[in-house]
Amino acid sequence: MPFTELNSRMVEARITPGQRMFSQRGAMLAYRGEVSFTPNIQGGQGGIGSMIGRRIAGEATPLMTVEGSGTVMFGHGGHHVHVVDLTGETLYVEADRLLAFDGSLQQGTMFMGSQGGVMGMVRGQVTGQGLFTTTLKGQGSAAVMAHGGVIELPITPQRPVHVDPQAYVAHRGDVRNKLSTALGWRDMVGRGSGEAFQLELSGQGTVYVQASEEKL
Repeated sequence: MPFTELNSRMVEARITPGQRMFSQRGAMLAYRGEVSFTPNIQGGQGGIGSMIGRRIAGEATPLMTVEGSGTVMFGHGGHHVHVVDLTGETLYVEADRLLAFDGSLQQGTMFMGSQGGVMGMVRGQVTGQGLFTTTLKGQGSAAVMAHGGVIELPITPQRPVHVDPQAYVAHRGDVRNKLSTALGWRDMVGRGSGEAFQLELSGQGTVYVQASEEKL
């Protein structure tokens, strides 16, 4: 069920019998055909364990299950939407940035402290994002939200990427992250807005960066 980008803030998904999709509640803008929307209490394909993990972290974003036959248009809050196509790898994304995703993807929850040890935990405190991150794995597509559009930056062993934690949206691949500190010119002139902290991503994969440091 690939997504079709209608414009920078809306996507459309085709729903076919026997398949399903998950989306944030309230993300449906319009639909055509015989489509049903029901609250999802099991946290997607990850089941009850995934939902419990997210609730412990205070990150439980209500989902709805979309089934039937037709097309559905998704969007939320006027945020820019970016489609990520997965071919077996894992996407790591904050729960509140997920707009919709294929029901075929396996959803889970990862404790950020497991990547980067204590630094992963510090990242959660500094950015205001929880210590848990949602994971999506398998063959399928996911639509994520961001402020001001998204750019994809490749990560290679020779060229790690440093990202402002507030500009981070998601990443995929065999990537490790850690929080580092750096004194930027804005801090020197008293205009610091988080540049003193940088999220360093290393390994092999892709990071998705939004154009604005605002939170959703």
